[in-house]
Amino acid sequence: MSRGDKSAYTDKQKRKAEHIEESYENRGLSEKEAERRAWATVNKQDGGGKKSGSGRS
Repeated sequence: MSRGDKSAYTDKQKRKAEHIEESYENRGLSEKEAERRAWATVNKQDGGGKKSGSGRS
C-alpha cells in the first residue's frame, strides 16, 4: 500500500475523517493541512486503517 492510499480504511473511518477535516477548515486551516490533521486524528483514535469484521482487532 502506497502512502496516501486510503483503501485500508472503513467507510466509517472515512466519514469521520471527512467530518474532522471540515471542522478544521471552518477554523481557518488550509484544505491540505486540515486533511492531514483529520487523518492523523483518525489514526490516533482507531489505531490506523483496518477492515471491520469478526475476529479482527
